[in-house]
Amino acid sequence: MSLLLEPFMQTALAAAILVGLACALLGVYVVHRRMAFISDALAHTTLPGVAVAYLGGVSLSLGATVAGVLTALLIAALSRRQRVREDTAIGIAFTGMFALGVTILSLSKTTRNLNDVLFGNILSVTPGDLALIGAVAAGVAVVLLLLHKELELTSFDPTHAAAIGLNPDRLRLVLLILLALTVVTSIQVIGLILTTALLVTPAATAGLITKRLPQSMALAALMSVVASVSGLALTCEIRGVPSGGAIVLCSTALFLATAAIGRITSYVRRFRRA
Repeated sequence: MSLLLEPFMQTALAAAILVGLACALLGVYVVHRRMAFISDALAHTTLPGVAVAYLGGVSLSLGATVAGVLTALLIAALSRRQRVREDTAIGIAFTGMFALGVTILSLSKTTRNLNDVLFGNILSVTPGDLALIGAVAAGVAVVLLLLHKELELTSFDPTHAAAIGLNPDRLRLVLLILLALTVVTSIQVIGLILTTALLVTPAATAGLITKRLPQSMALAALMSVVASVSGLALTCEIRGVPSGGAIVLCSTALFLATAAIGRITSYVRRFRRA
């Protein structure tokens, strides 16, 4: 734990906490709306943006952001007013964009090691990256705070929301764009492959404890921070353990422990009643 107090680790720790908070807050809506597949699609469809940015010599984060936002807009456009089922729209965008990224990388014949994109490299986060991550996390928190009632209503009863004048499609587009931005900032910390886990697992853990949305968001944020700090501590303790994998494993361990405690508590209550 003392290594976490070193200056070069403080930036990594701050980035992990900020990304964890943003993912946890959005993850509650992802779980309630059953959008886990969307978050996975957004993570993988950043690949063509990363490939084009690398070939053009510009920021990989910028390329990933553009690709993520375009994917969110494409999914929203295809599934607008149920012209195409949502899961079908996600499948089309997911496979098309990912295939485009693979094709670009194959044609360019690049030898660059993209492991940092796939699995993350939290130690490569610079103060500039940290400022961007902080801005995205703050933006996500502000938007969710301003649109909390509308997003909650459209999450649980979109028909009633539309009947009272809300626009579920527009609110869903806002959520998709927030997801795209959060996924992009998460990639550098935990990688493309593990981003979905940080969006879903803390929220799912909170859902085992309470079904109320505000409490779920607070608990998910707490679980995410604990997993981020524990994962980095594990990385410092055991050399060679990737930070992204360690953070996700700690988050998964919290979920399994919470589920086990809930099951034991249920058995104890049944035994007392008997």
